[in-house]
Amino acid sequence: MTWEIARASGFVAYGLLAASVVAGLLVSSKLFGRAVPPKALTYLHEGLAVSSLLAVAVHLVALAVDTYVEFDLAALLLPGASEWGTQAVSLGVVAMWTMLIVTVSFYVRSRIGQKAWRTLHYASFGAFVAAFAHGIMAGTDTGNPVALVLYGSTGGLIAVLIVGRILLAGETRRPVRAAAPASAARESARP
Repeated sequence: MTWEIARASGFVAYGLLAASVVAGLLVSSKLFGRAVPPKALTYLHEGLAVSSLLAVAVHLVALAVDTYVEFDLAALLLPGASEWGTQAVSLGVVAMWTMLIVTVSFYVRSRIGQKAWRTLHYASFGAFVAAFAHGIMAGTDTGNPVALVLYGSTGGLIAVLIVGRILLAGETRRPVRAAAPASAARESARP
């Protein structure tokens, strides 16, 4: 039973993380304009991130008590400490810690400032990539067509949204005109 819980909670954690990244990209790209209130989308983004961490906690507890692969606390919390699937498990550990740091940043944003918060938030893309790779490499269900559709659709959607965000950011930036010196302005105003 614990192995099934570990597998299911891993999928749930991944799905919630992917949904959180999608919501974050929708907030930052302003893709929906005013059709979807940004505040509501931001709360959804935050809630999905917290929910993903809760699913990761269930995943870790299930792995800790399961006897199929015996993970000790170090293997679950430290990259490189697992003897089983060292690289794959390490990616999951890195994803977890990165998710935790980025999620906590929601609550310390006023203390660290907008610029630091935004810079830190870019790490969420790394967390997603690490979780994506962890799921494919460590997941015992990777060959299942449903798992392949989950990984392919979420990875593809997030890639498209990232490209869209980059393209939209380029359109919204307008070149700033240099102010003409006051003497030039007076010269052009003379008859």
